Amino acid sequence: MLKISDAEYIGNYRVRCVFNDGSEGVADLHSVIFDDPRPVFEPLRDPTAFEQLSIEHGALCWLGGVDIAPEYVYYLAFRDDERFRRLFEEWGYIRSEVAA
Repeated sequence: MLKISDAEYIGNYRVRCVFNDGSEGVADLHSVIFDDPRPVFEPLRDPTAFEQLSIEHGALCWLGGVDIAPEYVYYLAFRDDERFRRLFEEWGYIRSEVAA
């Protein structure tokens, strides 16, 4: 089971994360916070509130019960890395390319 083992806010809604598989990457959460229409993310648009992140049960969490699954954070951190394409297809974050 994938978990975030360490996280550090590095500015502009980006978080450096270390995962329990040993990989480390930076996840840009700006679009999650600002483009998701659900009101649950509205308080995190305040940079001071966003900075108060923590890790609970391997997920990024904030006050008020807001959390983001480690798999999605992993996807955001490594979505441009072709080594993970098949994994992200399996998770449903990207569509597989079908040969014509």
